[in-house]
Amino acid sequence: MKKYFFISMLALASCAGNAKKDGDTTANAGQDTTAVVTAAETPAQNMEYCFVHTDGTSAQDTTAVHLMIDNGKVSGDMNWMPKEKDSRKGTLSGTMQGDIIKATWTFMQEGMKDTMAVEFKLSSQQLAQKALVYNKTNGRQQTDAKSDYQVIYNLDNCNRFKSK
Repeated sequence: MKKYFFISMLALASCAGNAKKDGDTTANAGQDTTAVVTAAETPAQNMEYCFVHTDGTSAQDTTAVHLMIDNGKVSGDMNWMPKEKDSRKGTLSGTMQGDIIKATWTFMQEGMKDTMAVEFKLSSQQLAQKALVYNKTNGRQQTDAKSDYQVIYNLDNCNRFKSK
């Protein structure tokens, strides 16, 4: 019996070693390994996510994002809380196509209500945002359409949003 078990284990091990090598067109023929990788990296739909980003000289400024995704519709909260400045706290409302979220951030700052378009790229473990730039023409910040997704938010528990 042990002999058959050992032979079975050898057979399994040899099958596991059939990964495609450079120039090898027969291994994994007919399999779409790209789809498997993409599916693992694609964020789950119909889910709740929370992320946090800190910056400043001592990581004292915090931005927290709470997202609820339901069939391509995105809602949630985004709070920018700098240490020694007036914060921006508000809601997010938008859409998600693939891993890209385009939303409107409606927030209060210094007692005034304002809005800003924001854009994120969501993965299963982090959120990346396009940078904001100052528009000299209107004196406001806006999403830099030419920017890459460079502001990185790390996955966080949702405790900071539970007290709402």
